[in-house]
Amino acid sequence: MAKAKTNYTCNECGATATKWTGQCAACQQWNSMVETVIETGGNNRYSQPAHMSLAQTAPVLSLADIDAIDVPRFGTGIEEFDRVLGGGLVAGGVVLIGGDPGIGKSTLLLQALANVSHMKKVLYVSGEESGAQIALRAKRLNIDARELKLQAEIQLEKILGTLADLKPEVAVIDSIQTLYSDALSSAPGSVAQVRECAAQLTRAAKQTGVTIILVGHVTKEGALAGPRVLEHIVDTVLYFEGDNHSSFRLVRAIKNRFGAVNELGVFAMTEKGLKGVSNPSALFLSQHDNQVPGSCVMVTQEGTRPLLVEIQALVDASHLPNARRLSVGLEQNRLAMLLAVLHRHAGIAAFDQDVFINAVGGVKISEPAVDLAVLLAINSSMRNKALPSGFVVFGEVGLAGEIRPAPRGQERLREAAKLGFSVAMIPTANAPKQPIEGMTIIGVDRIDDAFNKLREIQ
Repeated sequence: MAKAKTNYTCNECGATATKWTGQCAACQQWNSMVETVIETGGNNRYSQPAHMSLAQTAPVLSLADIDAIDVPRFGTGIEEFDRVLGGGLVAGGVVLIGGDPGIGKSTLLLQALANVSHMKKVLYVSGEESGAQIALRAKRLNIDARELKLQAEIQLEKILGTLADLKPEVAVIDSIQTLYSDALSSAPGSVAQVRECAAQLTRAAKQTGVTIILVGHVTKEGALAGPRVLEHIVDTVLYFEGDNHSSFRLVRAIKNRFGAVNELGVFAMTEKGLKGVSNPSALFLSQHDNQVPGSCVMVTQEGTRPLLVEIQALVDASHLPNARRLSVGLEQNRLAMLLAVLHRHAGIAAFDQDVFINAVGGVKISEPAVDLAVLLAINSSMRNKALPSGFVVFGEVGLAGEIRPAPRGQERLREAAKLGFSVAMIPTANAPKQPIEGMTIIGVDRIDDAFNKLREIQ
């Protein structure tokens, strides 16, 4: 028997090579080349005669002649989930949701599907659990699943046949890494199988109008497992965030063709499943009896939602040759840059101090508007002097020491005022034209100006 021919495929971009290399030549990623079997001949969808095309050729139209109509949506009955999706599910849309094992992906989708089943025909396809296990979970969560159809199957062709026969309006595939197609000889979860199964399911969704939700595994680095092309195929990519040891879960939209990206949904894990949190800002603010040194509250913008997050800093004398710089929830390289700006433009040196930064509640903040809060928290910890009560800030700090405006400043200030904050230090360019009731606005242009005005009100 002849030995099967193999090549090497990149997990990140799908590029192929005839021999293994430590770095992919296409996307420059290291250790991403995986050996796969070369598919030859066979009865698959690529071996059809030329005259049997997969679809009719679409006509060429002028963009001005195409009607720009809004995409109709339908809700899942879970308000926070609908917010992340951009208002609800879209007919023919494909959603990919990933997260760590046990974080609540299957629980959330089972709850959403049970709600939708009262209005539309739904199908839950499980490749990881048996029907008895899912029925036990539904009973534990007290879900009314009488209208929910279930199929425990991992073969792609049988799943596509069920979709064609049952004609559901919403289908969940849990998970894409467990599926395999008879057209390929590689094992389930391989690059070729994941790419082929996702492409076939997406094609079925677009042709029939069924909404398909795919569950994806993640790697130890937290990225979705499988080829990067998987995220390009689907319409929406959602990530579960949060610590398994905490009762709170965050669902973030990384890509959404039908809504805003970086939209955030906040859930609390309870005995009855995941429940949406209506006021998430309360989760990210520590409940101190009095103001404590090293604590600063900032307003971050997650999609269309402003959130108040407490930034904590601890500065202590270093007993090591190289002082430590550690940040949780914030970018560590940006912390080193901000410490250099603090020394150069404010005259505050921390080269012999260990600096630890933490965003309370496990939230990850990637926007630069957190810069001013980080520097004020570090200064507060170094001086061992708490910031004023009811004090909130936001603003980006540049390398020249200037404080740049943040987008949607008015919405941030209104959210802070609604939660009882009375003093806001913000970039001068974000100062509102009309005063906000109950709030004093302090506009600053440079980092040294911010420290001077802070000393006046302390």
